[in-house]
Amino acid sequence: MRRLAIDRAKRLLFGSFLSSSQSSLAPGPSSSCFPFSPFSSEAAMSLSKFPPITVETINPKVKKCEYAVRGEIVSHAQRLQQELQTKPGSHPFEEILYCNIGNPQALGQQPITFFREVLALCNYPALLDRDETHALFSSDAIAKAWEILDLIPDRATGAYSHSQGIKGLREAIAVGIAERDGFPAKADDIFLTDGASPAVHMMMQLLIRSEEDGILCPIPQYPLYSASIALHGGCLVPYYLDEAKGWGLEIFELKKQLQAARTQNICVRALVVINPGNPTGQVLSEENQKEIVEFCRNEGLVLLADEVYQENIYADNKKFNSFKKISRSMGYSGDDLSLVSFQSVSKGYYGECGKRGGYMEVTGLSPDVKEQIYKVASVNLCSNISGQILASLVMNPPKVGDESYESYIAERDEILSSLARRAKALEDAFNSLEGVTCNKAEGAMYLFPRLHLPQKAIKAAEAVKTAPDAYYAHRLLDATGIVVVPGSGFGQVPGTWHIRSTILPQEDKIPAILSRLKAFHEAFMDEFRD
Repeated sequence: MRRLAIDRAKRLLFGSFLSSSQSSLAPGPSSSCFPFSPFSSEAAMSLSKFPPITVETINPKVKKCEYAVRGEIVSHAQRLQQELQTKPGSHPFEEILYCNIGNPQALGQQPITFFREVLALCNYPALLDRDETHALFSSDAIAKAWEILDLIPDRATGAYSHSQGIKGLREAIAVGIAERDGFPAKADDIFLTDGASPAVHMMMQLLIRSEEDGILCPIPQYPLYSASIALHGGCLVPYYLDEAKGWGLEIFELKKQLQAARTQNICVRALVVINPGNPTGQVLSEENQKEIVEFCRNEGLVLLADEVYQENIYADNKKFNSFKKISRSMGYSGDDLSLVSFQSVSKGYYGECGKRGGYMEVTGLSPDVKEQIYKVASVNLCSNISGQILASLVMNPPKVGDESYESYIAERDEILSSLARRAKALEDAFNSLEGVTCNKAEGAMYLFPRLHLPQKAIKAAEAVKTAPDAYYAHRLLDATGIVVVPGSGFGQVPGTWHIRSTILPQEDKIPAILSRLKAFHEAFMDEFRD
C-alpha cells in the first residue's frame, strides 16, 4: 500500500511539474516550492508531514495588514460575551457595550421606515399585487417600488446586474448628487459597490503597482486605508492632523510629507481625505477644501474623498461640502481634477451597515482607465441588489408632498439630533476625566480623546508588551464591558495615546456608560498615579 501511495504521489507531482515546465516557467532551485526533489519518495511522504498552508507560508501582505476596529480587543469582548451567556454574573457587568465600530442598528438605532418599505416590496414583488398592501405600506413607497422594479430586467432582484450597477439606479443617484451639489453628475461615472470599502480596495488595486507607490493618508486614519494599502503592497505616506487645532488638515504638512516621500523615491499616487473625519470627527471648511483641491492639481495626485459621513454634521457653524462641489465651484471641470468620491448606506442617519450598499463617483479619469475599473468590478460580477436599491434611496429620499415625507423627516431629524446630544454628553464626560482631553465632535460618529497616562501605567503596559492605550482599553473592557479601540490602531503622533469611542449607544444607556467610565478611570489613575 505504501508503494502504491508513493507511486501515485509521484505521478501527481510529475504531472504538475510537466504542466509548469510546458508553460516555460520551470522552477529553478531558488524558486521551487519543494525543499527536496519533487520526484523523490521524500516528496510523497512530505504530503502527510507538512500542512499545505501555514502562517509562515501565507502571503506576507496579509500578515502585514491590520484592522483595529475588529482586532484583538473585540475578540476578547466576544469571549466575555460568551461567558456572560453561559455563566451569568461571572463579570462585574451584565452586557458588552460595543463602542468600537460604527454599527448603529446593532446598538438599537431603528431603520428608516420608507427605505425598508421600498426594499421589502422590491425583494418580494408579489406583495404589490395584494389588496392589503395598500393598508400596510405608504403610497409613495409602493410607487417607488414599482419605479425601481421597472428598472430591473424581469424585475428579478435576485439576479446579477450590470457589473457597474443597475443603470436606472445609477441615474437616480446621479440626480441625487446633482441636487446635493448644484452641478451635474453622470450615471456612467458611478460604480455601485457593497459598501464603500470594496470601492476603496478597487482604487488601491488600480493605483498601487509596487511597494514604491505611495498613498498620502491622514494620521489618525480609518484602518481600512492602511489595511488596503498593505494588502496591495503599497506604501502609506502619513500626514498628521493637528490635534491642537481641532484635528486640522494643514497644507504645509501635506507638502512636507510629500517631499519627504519623494526624496525616498516613493511615487505618491493619491491623497486620502476623510471628511467628516474618522476617527477624529472634524468637518473641513470650504477654504481648506479649496487648498486641498489646488494641492492635488499642482502635484498631480488623485484625490480620494471619503464622504460617507456627509449627513453626520453636529456643529452649527459647519456644513458638509463634497469635494466635487468645491472643485466645480472653483471653475474646474471634470478633466481638471482626478477625483474619486465614496459614499455608503452604512453611516449617516440610515445606518444600514448589513445591507452593504455604497458607490464611488469617478471623475477626471480617462475612459480607458475607467474601462480598467469596470474590468476589476466585473471580476466580482456585481454588488448586491438590495444595497444598490438602498444607495439610490439614500440619495433620493421622500420629497415635500410625498405621503412619507413628514414621517421620514421626523425619523431622520430625531436620529441626527440624538447623535448630536450623545456626542456632546460623551465629549463632556471625557473632558471631565483626569488626564483626558477630547476635541469636539463636529461630525461623523466618533470621539478620539487623548489619554495623558501616568508613567507607571505606561511601564505596566510595556511589561506585558502592549501599547499603553491598548492596555487601558483592555482594562476598561474587563472592568466595565465597554469596548473601545486603542488609538494605536488608527495611528497617532508618537508618544501620544488615544482611544476611539463611537457615540452610538442609545441615549437611555449613556448615563450608565458615563458612570462606569468615570468609576473605572478614577480607579485606574489611583492605581498608577506617579
